[in-house]
Amino acid sequence: MRGEQDPHEQGHSHAHGPSAGLREERRPPQPDAVEVAPGVLRLQLEISLPGLGHVNCYAMTDEKGITLVDPGLPGPTALRDLTRRLRRADLPIERVHTVVVTHSHPDHFGQAGVLRERHGARVITHRNFRTWFDPDEEPEEISTDDIGAEPIATNARVATSEESAGRGGGGRGPWSGNMPWGTTTSADHAASRGRRRGGGPGRPPLRRRLQYMLMKRSGGLLGMVPRPTDRVEDADHLELGGRRWVAMHTPGHTNDHLCLFDPDAGVLISGDHVLPTITPHISGTGVIVDPLAEFFRSLERVGELDGVRTVLPAHGLEFHDLAGRAEAITRHHQERLQLLRDASADLGWATVPQYSTYLFQERSYGQMADSETYAHLEHLRLTGEAEVRDDGPELLYKVG
Repeated sequence: MRGEQDPHEQGHSHAHGPSAGLREERRPPQPDAVEVAPGVLRLQLEISLPGLGHVNCYAMTDEKGITLVDPGLPGPTALRDLTRRLRRADLPIERVHTVVVTHSHPDHFGQAGVLRERHGARVITHRNFRTWFDPDEEPEEISTDDIGAEPIATNARVATSEESAGRGGGGRGPWSGNMPWGTTTSADHAASRGRRRGGGPGRPPLRRRLQYMLMKRSGGLLGMVPRPTDRVEDADHLELGGRRWVAMHTPGHTNDHLCLFDPDAGVLISGDHVLPTITPHISGTGVIVDPLAEFFRSLERVGELDGVRTVLPAHGLEFHDLAGRAEAITRHHQERLQLLRDASADLGWATVPQYSTYLFQERSYGQMADSETYAHLEHLRLTGEAEVRDDGPELLYKVG
């Protein structure tokens, strides 16, 4: 099943042309706004990230103007795209008064800061919303030895779990470089494990934080990272588009992930938490001790919601069987855990990258594959199924 779509995963077959064979989330954006639920328009914004061809921005109107959910990537090109697509839907960007950000990845929060700065929009996030390139974040004391020439990558993450599992061959490929703090090394894994022993939350490498500081002072991050005006808690009620929504904290993909549920219309805006044919990246190098366990709990919670008739994801098209899709995603990750158990019988004590070759195709090798593999191995360790040695340059795991 390596590289093939899970037969339980949902998909839509009405795409035509060059993108017809692509999964929904990878297809280029549709040109026009579409009403996907009563009073909710979907605008697909162009992005160019590995594995993704668009991000869905949802628009709702009331007597005061427009609410947007996830207004795309940062930068002037993305702003022009958002402005143009809103105009085609007869929604002037100047009337945007509220922005909801489902989580702290740039393809979701991108234009929120600009909309607040230029148009006075409220910016609503979960209480935990924070990024490594937060405008209020100052780096620690630095030396010139910490400065590196590595380019900054702000296309934070992409869903990689959709790659079906199987043993990869050959050597390891180049690092993918898609996480905002740069390359993950064995030392990073060890540091991350150290955090789980009671240290503080993880931080990007010092040279990376210096680069962000310099960008901020030179205006390079102006308007990129929003300062939320409203930080909500789980179960808070929000008035958006003239209707009542319930905030649902769904950690796993990120610690601040937020879904929006309209119980009256039976609509869930699911962000990256539940996607139609792929699953979001589950990172082992964040601040959550066991992100996979949190993801499982969050999937179970949304899967038990009563009355959901329409799910509006951040990538791909709307779908309807929320419980079935949440169960399929959970099953996918349980199968990956079993692959690690089977791999350990072959490998014995092995590094995270060695285990990673059992979960990902060679084209996906790199820091994100390793990070997700690490999250799965740590889940097995924390549930008592795996052991780890961290007395050398690389972590070594043994399952069973």
